[in-house]
Amino acid sequence: MAFLQSSFTALATNPPHRTPPNSKPFSATNPRHRPPPNSKPFSAKLSHFSAHANRTPRFQVSCNNGGENQKPSSEGGRRNMLLGLGGLYGASNLISEPQAHAAPIKPPEFKACGEAREVATGDLLDVNCCPPVSDNIDYKLPQFDKLRVRPAAHKVTSEYLAKFEEGIRRMKKLDKDDPMDPRGFTQQANIHCAYCNGAYDQVGRKDLDLQVHNSWLFFPFHRWYLYFYERIIGKLIDDPTFVLPFWNWDNPKGMQMPRIFDNTRSPLYDENRNQAHRPPAIIDLGFSGATEDLQIVVNNLTAMYSEMIRSVNSTTDFMGMPYRDGSSPNPGMGTSERGSHVAVHAWVGDPRNKYKEDMGSFYSAGRDVLFYSHHANVDRMWSIWRGLKTDVPKEINDPDYLNAAFLFYDENKQLVRVKAGDCLDYKKMGYEFEKVDTPWLNYKPSKKARKAKIKKITSGAETAEKLFPLTLKKVTRVLLKKSAKGNADEVLVLENIETDTSKFIKFDVFVNDEDDEAKELDKAEYAGTFAQLPHKTKDKKGRSTINLRLTEVYEDIDVDGDDTIVVTLIPRSNGQDVTIGGIKVIPSPPRSG
Repeated sequence: MAFLQSSFTALATNPPHRTPPNSKPFSATNPRHRPPPNSKPFSAKLSHFSAHANRTPRFQVSCNNGGENQKPSSEGGRRNMLLGLGGLYGASNLISEPQAHAAPIKPPEFKACGEAREVATGDLLDVNCCPPVSDNIDYKLPQFDKLRVRPAAHKVTSEYLAKFEEGIRRMKKLDKDDPMDPRGFTQQANIHCAYCNGAYDQVGRKDLDLQVHNSWLFFPFHRWYLYFYERIIGKLIDDPTFVLPFWNWDNPKGMQMPRIFDNTRSPLYDENRNQAHRPPAIIDLGFSGATEDLQIVVNNLTAMYSEMIRSVNSTTDFMGMPYRDGSSPNPGMGTSERGSHVAVHAWVGDPRNKYKEDMGSFYSAGRDVLFYSHHANVDRMWSIWRGLKTDVPKEINDPDYLNAAFLFYDENKQLVRVKAGDCLDYKKMGYEFEKVDTPWLNYKPSKKARKAKIKKITSGAETAEKLFPLTLKKVTRVLLKKSAKGNADEVLVLENIETDTSKFIKFDVFVNDEDDEAKELDKAEYAGTFAQLPHKTKDKKGRSTINLRLTEVYEDIDVDGDDTIVVTLIPRSNGQDVTIGGIKVIPSPPRSG
């Protein structure tokens, strides 16, 4: 081990908790449904973690909420997407994506809503993802006298839990009593299906899907989604102060599935989860394959620091790439979306089911109540990142981004239209997050004790010209020329990454790694990751390019005087379904994205 979717509602033809095909019914006697054996409670594991004194200096942090104006340590401790609906948002000193003319995506046509299909086979799904047709109005945020506090799911009180369970119970009851009520559990759950599995084309562009993931609209869409979801629950239980809990998977104390979701008698329970990952199993955000709990925890903290700070060079590196009218879907995910976000979906999804339902596939993810607490933490990551004091700008002022609009049914069953630009300040939406530690904030990998023996690692590497285009069937080492000698401010570009969108894809990237220990991420050589959750595209192909900032990596591994580096690519899942068109090192572009 190294040192340390718009509430575009949808009617399902099946009950919300049907068991997907090829899955076995839940049984307490079925060994696949039992919690994995473990000789120690998680509290003992944390004690074990703390006992590793030689690792603790990087783990010591002060308590803050990870929200506004955080500054990482510079030392070792450290469209239902609808666009262009009138009015431009403008702001000075913000980041703008150059463009020839405004090209916002237009509202989808309700009456043209079509069939949704499974991503891998093209089979028709047994759900109707199309929403009821209704007139819509522009939504105005109400004034909030007091901020509601979203709690960490592993710390909620019994009083809060009773309200949460009752709210979900009443949402599910609407499925039976009034299946056309857009606030029903199934109607809300199928939002992802409508926007991720081909039910909508972009207006006037036949066979060009409308997609809210894998672009700069990922964060604002889901923020609005959760906002109305929790307001619907509050309405159903007559408690306007209700807020969703967040799954605190970025903190060791929250790195197991919250137990409130693992009670088989609770409406929060979903049997369509990976049974081996029930508590007290520790989530593996890096999909590293590590088996020791301590290694998984430090891998998680390293992965979080990388996706939030270390590998981010520009605004779009974190937020995702621009998505406009006429654009192909999936222009590119940001570091958070393709990192911890995808990892949690895949880790929870049930491998017994054909399409890894529920959380493991976009079309079914909303059927698991845990999905909403997962995304509450994703929303928290966005709020934390916007408050970080780094050299990367945090705002986008492109009108095609700020005027992106979504339709949701509110708590009163009114179809409302909202804009991305109106959700940038989450406190104006009436909520904040419980203050918890963010240990990854200062979890910068330790510097290597000695410089890598470059001759040793180059002996097993090939030049990019010989290797690329590369299908990533195995661990691959690539010899690359730097743009300047030594500790330059540079970016590693992996371009024209083509993937099978029906598969869960993940690979990791290391620089000048001598031992290629695939199960360890907590090392100076770790540069970043790429991951993808299964989703629908017409030709089953995803195409993207990612940039990984190398500035801190160089400082930690010592490349003084070197004019070449060796990049190691380690496939974690379905590498045979990934082809990388090219790889290169370039000077760091402007931080404006």
